[in-house]
This record gives sequence, structure tokens and C-alpha cells, in this order.
Amino acid sequence: MEGDGSDSLVTIKNIERELICPACKELFTHPLILPCQHSICHKCVKELLLTHDDSFNDVGSDNSNQSSPRLRLPSPSMDKIDRISRPGWKRGSLTPRTTTFPCPGCEHDVDLGERGINGLFRNFTLETIVERYRQAARAATAIMCDLCKPPPQESTKSCMDCSASYCNECFKIYHPWGTVKAQHEYVGPTTNFRPKILMCPEHETERINMYCELCRRPVCHLCKLGGNHSNHRVTTMSSAYKTLKEKLSKDIDYLIGKESQVKSQISELNLLMKETECNGERAKEEAITHFEKLFEILEERKSSVLKAIDASKKLRLDKFQTQVEEYQGLLENSGLVGYAQEVLKETDQSCFVQTAKQLHLRIQKATESLKSFRPAAQTSFEDYVVNTSKQTELLGELSFFSSGIDVPEINEEQSKVYNNALINWYHPEKDKVDSYVLEYRKINRDEEMLSWSEIEVCGTSKVISDLESNCNYAFRVRAYKGSICSPCSRELILHTPPAPVFSFLFDEKCGYNNEHLLLNLKRDRVESRAGFNLLLAAERIQVGYYTSLDYIIGDVGITKGKHFWAFRVEPYSYLVKAGVASSDKLQEWLRSPRDAVSPRYEQDSGHDSGSEDACFDSSQPFTLVAIGMKKFFIPKSATSANEPENRVLPMPTSIGVFLDYDKGRVAFYDMDHMKCLYERQVDCSHTMYPAFALMGSGGIQLEEHITAKYLEYQEHM
Repeated sequence: MEGDGSDSLVTIKNIERELICPACKELFTHPLILPCQHSICHKCVKELLLTHDDSFNDVGSDNSNQSSPRLRLPSPSMDKIDRISRPGWKRGSLTPRTTTFPCPGCEHDVDLGERGINGLFRNFTLETIVERYRQAARAATAIMCDLCKPPPQESTKSCMDCSASYCNECFKIYHPWGTVKAQHEYVGPTTNFRPKILMCPEHETERINMYCELCRRPVCHLCKLGGNHSNHRVTTMSSAYKTLKEKLSKDIDYLIGKESQVKSQISELNLLMKETECNGERAKEEAITHFEKLFEILEERKSSVLKAIDASKKLRLDKFQTQVEEYQGLLENSGLVGYAQEVLKETDQSCFVQTAKQLHLRIQKATESLKSFRPAAQTSFEDYVVNTSKQTELLGELSFFSSGIDVPEINEEQSKVYNNALINWYHPEKDKVDSYVLEYRKINRDEEMLSWSEIEVCGTSKVISDLESNCNYAFRVRAYKGSICSPCSRELILHTPPAPVFSFLFDEKCGYNNEHLLLNLKRDRVESRAGFNLLLAAERIQVGYYTSLDYIIGDVGITKGKHFWAFRVEPYSYLVKAGVASSDKLQEWLRSPRDAVSPRYEQDSGHDSGSEDACFDSSQPFTLVAIGMKKFFIPKSATSANEPENRVLPMPTSIGVFLDYDKGRVAFYDMDHMKCLYERQVDCSHTMYPAFALMGSGGIQLEEHITAKYLEYQEHM
């Protein structure tokens, strides 16, 4: 028996590979059986659901959340998390939708159905095997008795009914003969306790007693009578047990009978590995040879270019030196002037005239050169700049002769970046390739590029998280088919926002007018109900009266740091304003009724110039810009008061707001190009809130990556 025990331990150790979760790459912990029959840890299923559900929108506001203390109304976070846990709810949709995610084992989409995780069976058999493996791996570590007084004794058996381990003495005490407990089932010492009866996950009070042959899973009688398996063919559990055990035994016997064949194929694979190693080294040597030839050509061209530059430099320096010597001769007591002074000492008139004539011509020439000074040569070597742009591009595309794979192309319109980057690409042969590799790197302010980071992707899009704020990033992608890869796509340069993403939802309590505004259930979209209410009040509207804006703010305040958020304005919007609001002025402004008769208290009255404007602006809680009629309007300033055409810009697809609380600055960005459209000073002495206002038909949609923070799972859950 001891021999059998040691053999079983060796066998257990040899199957470690089968006991590793395909998601976390660790030993299974509470494994669940997926509909595709692969097993995965319970915690890994939750993480996969969150990752797949939030894809692009999860991580955007982490930095902002950690760095800024915020004022929050009763938080809906837990409620939103519960909605994700409950079956049928999917962010981005108001109707129930089944949650799916790719299985890490087979990469096929797994549909969890309406019950979600609650509809999955725990794989108790796998749990037991993992526990046996753990015990085999730590055979020297004994399982101690749970009931002994300190110090506890080593346990000799475990009770499956009591879910506890006992030494011999304690077992006799707690399981005395002649009692019900004496009939309990006990096994050798273990820490893995599982229920004696498997219960149905859909009908929690019913035990499993049948097997659905169509779905290949255990079911209860209620599942067959009126549940999802009512029209399916089922068999008894004992029959299924017998059939599956026979099949599994036959399969194992077949594999054992083919052991010699398996060993020969392993030997063949080892030879192929050695051959691959040799061929790979040979290919590397050939590639090195080709590159060395390129290096030789470059070195030769480099030497030739440097010689040409040196020759030109020497010629120019010689000309300058000759010119310097000529000009030095014009100095007193040296060269031409010195010689002329000596000639002037000649007293014989005939001899003087004979010499002075030629000397006079030389001095005249020198005098003219002083009047029109021109260097003898050029200092610039701009004609000697080597143009390597074409060669650089060709070298960048350097690849194997013909990979047979087209180059992927990044879709600039569908790719965007915030704290996360969503990169989409197009590939005509996407059904023929195995995977893609997305590369990205940060570009420093001095245009220096760091090394590339790589991510393997199965589809044609990928979210990259944890990018730094206010930085340029370069992205490129290449396709793989087997061991062959395509050349890299052209690089796409994107700029991240100037600050961490700030997450909030619309506040349905503070300043929200539900008669004029319509807020969706997720509180990330608001629409203005224009028309009907205005018609009802039409008889009160006279010349000189102005309709008021309807205001709504964010439910989270900012008290320090830099923050960034983004939103979209619907193209049909008549007038939308966006910016920030101060808490102290906001409370005062909401408590005191506004005078709708006088345009003095209305921002859109047209009284926006002169000293009155400054006084009016300081009395308001809002610092806003106007968007509407597919235009973006820059507020009036002293320099642009008479140039209205310079203040009207096309409305961006998405608008970003950057608030630097510490410096008291607010800026508005075109998100398509991350370009600042307008910036101004703002009083940040109190808590600041994102603020919006609508008049007439209009709609505002917060970007999804802003609102997703409320839907994150907490780590302790």
C-alpha cells in the first residue's frame, strides 16, 4: 500500500500543468466550469467580466480619484456595482443584455446567460485534485486537529459532514458510538471540504439528479420540467456516470497503449527543435551578413562625405587666411602700408616716381576693398547636409523578402487617447492572420523617443492603460501569421490630456429642473425639452423678455489639483454652455430667485460688454463658454470686441475642459486634436463643480470613459 501511495504522489506531481488556471496561471482556487467545459477560478471570472465590460473605460480616472479630495452626494457606486453583478445589465444599454467574455482556455466567447456567475457549477472534482496536489507538494506539512486544546495534535482523519479535521482522541469524543455523528463520512486528513450533495445553481433547493445530453451538464428535475432544458434529452445521473466513466476509461487505456508512439513522436519533436535552433542561428548569421554589408556601404559613404566636407573646409580656410594676410598688410608699420612709408622716404624724384606709380595703384585697390568688404568664402555648409529621409523611411520598412501579409493600417478617426488609448486598425486579411502586435512609446518634449512597448492582440483594436498626462505617444501595429510577420504600419501620434481624467455624473438634485431637462437613468446624458413649455409660457413673453437657461452641475466637487473631463454636444443643439461653477456663489445663486424680467440678471441678455460685464460676471457662480448651432463661441474680450468672426469656430466633435484649481485657470480643448481653444482665469477659492446650461433644443453626453469610474469593481469585492 505504501508503494501505491508514493506512486500516486508522483502521479499527482506530474499533472501540475493540468491544475493551472488559464487566466491567472496559478493553481485553481474555487474553479467554475464554463459552458465550453473549461474551468477557471471564481475570482478570474469576475475580473474577466469587468475587463471585457469596461474595455476602454475602466482606468481613466484613477489618478484623479487618488489625488483629489472631492465632495460627493450619496454615492451610487455600490448600486452600480450590484447592477453589473446582477444578470442581464450591461453598461451602455438600458435593456437587459447577456454578459459574454472570451474563455482564456479556448478563446471562444462564453455566454453566461441570465444568471451570470451564479449559473456556473463549481468543479469539486478539480478542487479535490488540486488539494491532493498541494498536500503532495507540502508532504512534510501536517494538517493539525481543529478541536484540540493548545498545542494541537496532528490530525488523522477529516469529517466531511462536520468540515473539520480531528486527531484520534478528538474524533472519539465528538463522534461517539451510538450517536448520529458516528455515521458521518470521514476521510484522511484534508483541508478540502465539499458538499455531499450537488445542488442546482438555478434551483438552489433542488439536488442534481439528471444529465442533459444536449448541454452536457448536470440538471435537476425542475430544469427538465419547466426550465431551460424542458425540450432537451436528459438521462439519469447513474447512467451518465456509467457512460462517461466507460468512455474516459477507454480513452485512457487507448493513450496508455500508444505510449511507445507518443515517445517516438516526442523524440521527433526534440529533433525538430534542434533543427529549428540550427536554422534560426543560420538565419541570424545571414541577417547579420546583410546588415554588415549595409554598414560597409554606409561607412564608405560616410568616409566619402566627410572627405568632401574636409576638402571644402580647407579650401575656404585657405582663402580666409590669404584675405587676413592681405588685410594685415594694411595696418601701420606692416605689409603694404609699411612698405609705402619706406617709399615716402625716397628723396630722388625719378626713383620715387618710378616706384610710387605701381604702389599707388595697389593702395587704391586696397582702399576700394575696405569700402566694399566681402569675405573670400562662405561659412555655411548647407549644401553639404546629407538628405537621408528617403533612406530612413526605406530602412524603417526593412523586412523579409516577401512575408505574404499585407500591412495593417491604423484608423485615425476611430483611435483616440485620454488616460487610456483606444487604437483601432484595419486589415484586409484579418481572417487569415493569427494575431497582431501593437507597439507604443512615449515621445519626450525634445522629440526623443523611448523604446517600444509591445502588446499581443487577437482582434483589430486594443485599449492601452496608464498613459502619462500631457504627453505625445506613437503607435504602430504589425500582423503575424504563424512565425511570419508583416512590416509595421505607419505611426500614429496622439497627445494625452493635460491632466488626469476627472469622473462624475450629472447631479439630479442641485439646480436640476426636471420640467425643462430630461436626465437618463445613468445620469451621463441630459437633454433640453424645448418647445412645449415655451409655448405654454408664450403669452407671458413680451419684447425685451429673455428665456432663462436651465442649469445642471456635476455631482462631484474639486478642491485641489489638475483635472480634465470631456463631453459631446449634439449637433442639433441651439444653445449649450459648459464650464465650472463655484460652490459658495452656487448656493447663494440658487437660494435667491432670479429676476426673469430684467436682462440684468441673465447671462445671455446681450449685456456683456463694458464695466457692467465685469461686475455681472463676478456676481455669477458660472464660468462658461457657449456652444450651439454647430459653432463654438469664444467669450468677448478687450482685444476681440470688434472682431466677432474671430470668436466663432466650428464645433468640435468632443470638447474637453481642463481645470487647474491651484493656479485658478480653466481651459477648453478640441479633443480631436487636443488643442486649447480658450483659456481664462477663474476664482477657485471654494469647491468647483463641472457646470452645464441648456436653452432650446439640445443635448449633452458625458464621454463614457468619464462616467465609467462609478461602475468599477472594488478590489475587496
